This record gives sequence, C-alpha cells and structure tokens, in this order.
Amino acid sequence: MKGMKRVVCSNCGAEAHVSRGRYRFQESGLPNVVLRDIEMIRCPKCHNTDPVIPHLNELMRAIALRVIAKKCLLTGQEIRFLRKYLGMTGEAFCNLLHVDRATLSKWENDEDPVGPQSDRLIRVITIALGEGLQERLGELVRHFKDIQECYHPLRLNASAEALIDQAD
Repeated sequence: MKGMKRVVCSNCGAEAHVSRGRYRFQESGLPNVVLRDIEMIRCPKCHNTDPVIPHLNELMRAIALRVIAKKCLLTGQEIRFLRKYLGMTGEAFCNLLHVDRATLSKWENDEDPVGPQSDRLIRVITIALGEGLQERLGELVRHFKDIQECYHPLRLNASAEALIDQAD
C-alpha cells in the first residue's frame, strides 16, 4: 500500500506486522508489569515481538513511582529495579545505605527480606536522586505509615500512557 512504512523484524529481518495488544514488559526487570494497548512489531516467521515504547524514560519513572508508593515492603526485584533506575552500581548503592555488598545481594535475590527501616531508606533515596521525583517527596513519605510488613510484588496492568499520565 502506498504510504505504509515497511517494517522488518529486529531478530531475523523478515517482514513484520504492527499490531496493538498486551505486552509483558520483562525488560523493566519486574515480572508483573503488563502494558496494555501498546504498539508491537510482530514477526510471523520467527515469532519475535518488539514493543514500541515512545516515552521510555517517563514510563520507567512512572513504574518507579508505583514501586515507591506500594503498601508492602519491597521485594528483591523491586530493590534491584530502583537501584538500576537510579543508574547505580551495587557498590554505590551499598555506600548510600551503609550496608555491605552481601546484604544488598541477599535482598536483591530474595535470600533475606529487607527490613522496614532499610525499605524506607531505599524509597527516600530513590525519590531524592530519581529524575523528576523530588516534587513528590512529601506526598510519598506521608504514605510510609501505611506500609505493611508483607512482601507481595507489585502488579501493574495498564496502558503506558495511563501510567505516565498518573505519574505527572
């Protein structure tokens, strides 16, 4: 068709198709993030699927806000997500938290649960150092009293646009 852009698979180079649907956003580092109504490039030959995420930085910030605002203590994958969201090495993050590398490793691998004080410190550090999060500090910290000592992972099932809009 005239005016239609030809799309090729990033994996095998075959002609691919653009469609909309649900995409499990495993690249976020969190297992339970599903983006709805997202544009995807699907290859009928090798079955590869590539999401089209136009505002990736804003989406990652929106996910970070949801993790910070959750009502249960952080899981290991969420701690790792927040550390990587900040662009920090394990060593640099350990220095801020005043814990050794083994402790952070145990938290991130769910071998040892994070305690309530460390959980809140991780959240505050993320707010303080995360781009565009500082203006939410008061609002987010006021909700710390609602954090329960449970370890349920965050579940997100929303459109990328809705997550970004809610974060603004």
